[in-house]
Amino acid sequence: MSPAVDVLVVGIDSTPGWAAANAQLTASLRRAGASVRQVSTGPVPRVRTFALTDLSQAWLARRAAQRGIAEHRPTAIVYCSVTASLLWPRPGAISLDSIAAENRPGRHGVWQRRVERRRLAKSPLLLLSSERALDGLRGPHAPAVLVPPAVDALGPPPGPLTRDIDAITYAGDPVKRRLELVLDAWQRAREDRETLVIAGLDGLEPSPGVRSVGRVSREEFRSLLRRARVFLAAPRREEFGIAALEALAEGCVLVTTPSPGPYPARDAARALDPRLVDDDLASATRTALDDPAPDYAERAAALLAAFSTGGVDRIVADEVLPALLRGSKPEQ
Repeated sequence: MSPAVDVLVVGIDSTPGWAAANAQLTASLRRAGASVRQVSTGPVPRVRTFALTDLSQAWLARRAAQRGIAEHRPTAIVYCSVTASLLWPRPGAISLDSIAAENRPGRHGVWQRRVERRRLAKSPLLLLSSERALDGLRGPHAPAVLVPPAVDALGPPPGPLTRDIDAITYAGDPVKRRLELVLDAWQRAREDRETLVIAGLDGLEPSPGVRSVGRVSREEFRSLLRRARVFLAAPRREEFGIAALEALAEGCVLVTTPSPGPYPARDAARALDPRLVDDDLASATRTALDDPAPDYAERAAALLAAFSTGGVDRIVADEVLPALLRGSKPEQ
């Protein structure tokens, strides 16, 4: 049997964003001096309803947690997402970006909302990806600490002369990302030979002014962002929005609809240039290309300082790890 560890991190392999966030949290805990092991569900099935999706993912997370507990005998557990905690075999901290009370209305959250209230109340600690992560919650909840996923630029933002991509968008889930709306807005906004690059989706039919690069690695995506002038986003709802924050970190001008959800990148974009957060995505896109606000990249970098690896590491070392290991409320 392997030696007991301080923390077991339990994740669901549902999206690249969550996988990256889980790995970042694990690394941050290790840099804080903890012994950590990470377990995850592996590929998750695609099913027809949200209620069944959450049930299947929660069941797979439970099985992964049971294996991890038996093998590593952790002092503390962190479940990465409320869904991962719904069928937990043992209470633990919950890292979350949103709750079912907000993103599973009506029949979509018929069982999840009830169970999550119990989990959020009985968890020893909540790790919130944004200040709005608990919007919609009614009733008591565990002590909470703001621990956003780290977002760092690859380097100093490139100058405007090196940005040879007019606009870029991420469409890993074309329905959630409202790709049709983005494409329609782009066709109305583009001029001459301007081109929109679409990342994260294979098999896209070519169209005028649109180029698909398909599914690319995280490193390739960040390199594309460093070449792009504008990042377009129109999510139906956004819990965190790592791609939009990465775009801001790399100096892209963010154009987005005012989509619901915690969505910290939307708030940053509004602070940087409120003209570019608009349901009229075509008009906002034209504004971003023709009349970008001065010093946009520099001001974006200052806004994202709280999302730096160093800043997140300090929170994990000073607040999260001590609270996890003593199993009580972090010092205020």
